[in-house]
Amino acid sequence: MKNLASIAIETPTFWDKNYELIDSGGFEKLEQFGAFVVRRPEPQAVWQKSLSEEFWASKANAYFKKEKGSTERGVWEVKKGVPDKWFMPYKSETLDLNFKISLSSFKHVGIFPEQASNWEFLAKNIPLLKTPKPKILNLFAYTGGASLACKQVGADVTHVDSVKPVLSWARENMEVSKLDNIRWMAEDALKFVKREARRGNFYQGILLDPPAYGRGPEGEKWVLEEQIDDMLRSVKEILDPKEHILLTNVYSLGFSTLVVENLMKGIFNVPDEAESGEIYLNDEYDKKLPLGVFYRYLFQS
Repeated sequence: MKNLASIAIETPTFWDKNYELIDSGGFEKLEQFGAFVVRRPEPQAVWQKSLSEEFWASKANAYFKKEKGSTERGVWEVKKGVPDKWFMPYKSETLDLNFKISLSSFKHVGIFPEQASNWEFLAKNIPLLKTPKPKILNLFAYTGGASLACKQVGADVTHVDSVKPVLSWARENMEVSKLDNIRWMAEDALKFVKREARRGNFYQGILLDPPAYGRGPEGEKWVLEEQIDDMLRSVKEILDPKEHILLTNVYSLGFSTLVVENLMKGIFNVPDEAESGEIYLNDEYDKKLPLGVFYRYLFQS
């Protein structure tokens, strides 16, 4: 089986300078999102910064400070002139999308730029499916980068996330990208998949990017290590057995490429062409920031 040890997101190719990882280190990252520079925590950046603290402080338009005792929640210190939201384009040979950027109380800004690698995989492989207008299910779908990519290349997309404001954000991204007719579901992902299995529904593509921890709309608890096996086995029940795309992306300090490979090989009929490895971004000083483990393939019988 082909194993990709790592995939680099070459920002000039994918983002055309709209996004750049300027520097990383000291458990932080300094990033350019369109017209503004954002400074925020990054637990995997354990090395030293290449640029001085003075540079970081002067360059950042917005700086996220974690609340004491919290790993995620905090507040933004924002310089004058930074709006509540702004928009950033993404354009490649196959995709032409737009995204709203906004500063959330959980350090996120509404987009994970490294996921462009997965968007391009989807844009390349969905047209290879023989099923007319293939059905794609995006689980833990957040603000919809993958949903937009699938829709733009002609798929029938169902987007599932448990957080209603996130669904509104994803819908706004769809509209500014001049797309329509994505199906929005404010649901617990595992409950939704099990219900689809009971109904006998099948999909030609399933994407899942589960968090390490989360809550469903009715307080359902999600713990990655405890539930990922059940989730993947449930996903198998609704994959079209004749042809399908499966893409799993995991960002958790406890999950290596080997953990994800073992899960996928133990459950699915994985083709030899399957790709797996780490996604990372290079900063301007060639430090490689790991940002997730992926496993993806196209299956056709």
